[in-house]
Amino acid sequence: MLNGRRLLYWRIAAIFCFVFACIVSTKHFSSRSTIASTKPHIARLVIRGVIKNDVSRVTDALAKAQKSPSVTGLLLVVDSPGGGVTGGERLHDAIANFAAVKPVVVSMGDMGASAAYMLSVPAQHLVARPSTLTGSIGVIMQRADVSGLLSRWGVAMDAITSGKMKDQTDPTSALTPEGRAMLQGLVDDLFGQFVQMVANGRHMPVEKVRELADGRAYTGHQAIALNLVDELGDENVARRWLDNRLHVSSDYPVAALLPAHDQHWYENLFGRRRSAMLEWMIGTQAEFFLKERAASLWLDGPVAILQL
Repeated sequence: MLNGRRLLYWRIAAIFCFVFACIVSTKHFSSRSTIASTKPHIARLVIRGVIKNDVSRVTDALAKAQKSPSVTGLLLVVDSPGGGVTGGERLHDAIANFAAVKPVVVSMGDMGASAAYMLSVPAQHLVARPSTLTGSIGVIMQRADVSGLLSRWGVAMDAITSGKMKDQTDPTSALTPEGRAMLQGLVDDLFGQFVQMVANGRHMPVEKVRELADGRAYTGHQAIALNLVDELGDENVARRWLDNRLHVSSDYPVAALLPAHDQHWYENLFGRRRSAMLEWMIGTQAEFFLKERAASLWLDGPVAILQL
């Protein structure tokens, strides 16, 4: 009995030490990533995964970097299917403000679509891989209608509203023709704003952008012919463009603008090696599905996202 109790104590102590080590290593990683450099350097910002609407942490960091005399340019690494329209718009505006005073280059990975493309267009130079999925210029607002299902269950929902449109976003109320027209008007207005952002950023006529903006995605190879990106290549190609723009050598320092919060929750807790093991066990596609779908569930309102 004594040995069993002692073994339990050791197990509890081991778990405590493991959790403490994870916390310390996470803090150590974050502190290394946020070392402030007083020497002139390029800021590197990574936008990865589904874009949430609350992006204040990123926009605040961009505003500080814009004013900092030590930050001379921005290397923006994008690998995202898009996300919330509000989040994409806020990031677009913050990057546009930065690009108005300092050069910005974008390097797209697997995806730079929808809201991720929206935030990229203020940059002076967009680089994508030939296989990158980009574009997907459009807005979607999804509204579930469970009123028929509730009716079959014998459940009636009555909404007391101040106006006939007030319940048209409520999934327990049937969507009326007037409500559909109202919601379509919201989507059309947001879409028009998106198109204008692309037209301004890419120096294209609005009519030309609308021709391309039917919601479809383009590969990087297709996008360069349509003037949606400027060059094919990887992050090294983007870095060379920025070096040339700044008239600096390839060993010019680069510092992370923010610590890496683009990891999955299990990467933050267990590290990349164990998360790679999880990916191996469930498969890359399943891992991608779990990550992106779970993140998209937290989005509210209209979204600009490439659904895969």
